[in-house]
Amino acid sequence: MEFPDLGEHCSEGTCKLLDFLPLKCDACGEIFCKDHIAYSRHRCSSAYKKDVQVPICPVCNSPVPVKKGETADVVVGAHMDKGCRPDSARQKQKIFMHKCFRPGCKKKEMMKLVCDQCRQNFCLQHRHPLDHECPGQNRSISKAGCAAQMRLLESRQKALKCQLSHNR
Repeated sequence: MEFPDLGEHCSEGTCKLLDFLPLKCDACGEIFCKDHIAYSRHRCSSAYKKDVQVPICPVCNSPVPVKKGETADVVVGAHMDKGCRPDSARQKQKIFMHKCFRPGCKKKEMMKLVCDQCRQNFCLQHRHPLDHECPGQNRSISKAGCAAQMRLLESRQKALKCQLSHNR
């Protein structure tokens, strides 16, 4: 059983495929199948209106505006001849810049990890108050901090028991 009212035929002269999910070109407004919707595949006469690309200068990494009728290579070449300079600020931009405040640790992190108690920045390894011998430990601690302290005490007790049993 056929459904003659469903779908539309592709506007490409060599295709004419009956497509049940046809696509409309946003430049010329014609209907195409999935294989011919690209501007280059159906030789769209209005592609220049929509297919606008801005070239990036390979030296300074900035966009170079191109007017209609100009070739991108020529415009970028003229831009480079006018005194385009490498953008050293972009090249030397540091990612890992937040230094750990624990004495002896030289690690740096991408983002700040500030201790809630002493308000200093630490690396992932030393971010908890117990790991960096926090001077601000006299303040009240959260439930998570209390749980961490309990785990630390339990692990120390287990280590002591192991040492005592090995010494016997």
